Amino acid sequence: MVGHLPNETTSFVGRRTELAALERALEGQRLVTLTGSGGVGKSRLALRAARQAGRTRIDGVAWADLSPLYDDTLLFATVCDAVGFYDQSPHNPVEALCEWLAGRDLLLVLDCCERLVGACADLVGHLLAAAPGLTVLTTSRAPLGIRGEYRVEVTPLPLDGDEDALRLFRDRAANHRSLDDPAAAQAAAAICRRLEGIPLAVELACARLADNTVEQIAERLTSRLDVLTDDSVWPHRHRALRTAIGWSHELCAPLERLLWARLSVFRGEIDPVDARAVCAGGPLSAADVTAGLVSLGAQSVLRPVGHRYRMLDTLREYGAMWLAELGEEQHLADRHAAHFAALTSEAHTGWLGPDQVTWYARVADTHADLCAALDHLIDSDPDAGIAMAGRAGLFWSCCGHLREARGYLERALDNSHALGPHRTRALWALGITLTLQGDHEGGHRIGERCGVAAWHDQDPESMLSAAHVMGLAQLMMGNPQAAHTVCDRALRSIPCDPLDAPSQLRCRVVRIFALTAMGRLDEGHEEAAALQQLSTRYGERWSRAYADHQLALIHLLQGRPHEAELHARAMLVGKQQLHDSLGIALGLDLLAAAIAGQGDGVRAAHTYGTSLAYWRMLGHPQGGTPELASLHAECERLARATAGDPGYENAFHRGLLDDGESGLARALQGRPSTES
Repeated sequence: MVGHLPNETTSFVGRRTELAALERALEGQRLVTLTGSGGVGKSRLALRAARQAGRTRIDGVAWADLSPLYDDTLLFATVCDAVGFYDQSPHNPVEALCEWLAGRDLLLVLDCCERLVGACADLVGHLLAAAPGLTVLTTSRAPLGIRGEYRVEVTPLPLDGDEDALRLFRDRAANHRSLDDPAAAQAAAAICRRLEGIPLAVELACARLADNTVEQIAERLTSRLDVLTDDSVWPHRHRALRTAIGWSHELCAPLERLLWARLSVFRGEIDPVDARAVCAGGPLSAADVTAGLVSLGAQSVLRPVGHRYRMLDTLREYGAMWLAELGEEQHLADRHAAHFAALTSEAHTGWLGPDQVTWYARVADTHADLCAALDHLIDSDPDAGIAMAGRAGLFWSCCGHLREARGYLERALDNSHALGPHRTRALWALGITLTLQGDHEGGHRIGERCGVAAWHDQDPESMLSAAHVMGLAQLMMGNPQAAHTVCDRALRSIPCDPLDAPSQLRCRVVRIFALTAMGRLDEGHEEAAALQQLSTRYGERWSRAYADHQLALIHLLQGRPHEAELHARAMLVGKQQLHDSLGIALGLDLLAAAIAGQGDGVRAAHTYGTSLAYWRMLGHPQGGTPELASLHAECERLARATAGDPGYENAFHRGLLDDGESGLARALQGRPSTES
């Protein structure tokens, strides 16, 4: 199964010899590195080879784009995202990833390693040693330099006759002017020679055919732009590429050039809304930004990705050079950070409401830029940094970014000495993060600090947040009475509207879990039904899903497996919308138990297998609150008894070996996998 690969938005031309050599290398070598200069086509070649090689791999292929990374802080998290490992454990992260990959037959592609060569070499060395079925393909301007690395130098496209460079030109020029005319064909060949067959350079030249003839392009490349090949600024081997980029830059309108420079501050895909907010100003209006995005896309400076845009790393570097020349580097970094801090604030404010799912998706889509903004603020404006980190905490915890959440929250708390609700919220978010990682005592210690800070704030949301984090830690440590006491006391003593204090809903969730754990099922049912209605009134999904979780558990404990299945499915739909992997794992456990209670052992076994696959993605043993362990064991025994040991094991392993999304889809459709 091939997955996690970028879409190819243009046709792939040539490279037959290189592809064949690369395919042979991937069959016989465990680490293959494509090296070559910027714009030479390393990523496209790797993508085409990976798509082919992944079909022969049991676990397919995973693609990690490292181009947004400027240091190794997010390298590990980026690789984990690529391979579908949402590590939420407190253990050594590299060891956890190695364990996850140990039994997998997978091709992992690390694209654009040049800024992180040392860190990539170290990580790849550990992964290859731990996972004998793993093959790694990297692209980089320089090799990783570790033992066993097989290098493949990617050179420009051949120039002689009707070779690949000219074929690429013809392909990209197909919508403009036929090259059947001898003069045009001769000019096209001259362009390819002038640009030394570098694919990105050729594509940039072709983008100019909308307003230039082939002959005009050839003449201008030859006569006008030698000044742009100053070796003191750009190495000699990149002169042709700099010529093409420089010419594209020179032919852009002044406002387009300004936009190109300002867009270089973005790390990930660029949403037009964000581009207008960050880049507009001075002579560049918001309308100019909108028009400029379309125009730069037509000129191949930007590449459309759905409704967003992506800038190739080489072109981003060029834009950043001009941004520094304009003296706007610091100003744009400040604006970028301020915008994404404001976005996080809006998301936090909108958490309790009908747009909750949309905000979760927005935060996930802008992850690279949120991290860049936090890096900037924690150093340049620590008080703004702690505010942003606290507001992002719950989103990141539910989106599977616990390690990033912990790192940023700890840095923000260390750097800022400001007191008040922002610090309290950051302590709450850190306590939740530690607890979800399995460090329950650490989460409780941070919760106590949060409680002291909340007492000083005398703010309802701060006090409810402190109760929530302490209650959750107690719940996970197996102390439901203590969890109930702290949350119940807070809810009774701090009456307020959930819109003013959204942690009221989170405290309600902990109180319901505690009631169920103490065996007070009727009270728990009443509370869960009330929370379900309250969440529905606000259009909120996160708390509603946990209300469904508890209703499913209570129905199951009271001998109503059919009703339990309905609520477990409702919970899973909600958690799937939020991409909450922990919630999905908990929901699958309950769904499997409900199915087992209805006597369908095979379907229950498959669902249990899918559940364990999710728990492994999280780096946790099958878990949740402690009292669920005995329920899981009893329902597993029942499923095994009805399916028989061979039938149970067969279905369980099919669910375990399925990729998580497919297994979840089958579980929600109510049918087990029939594939071996």
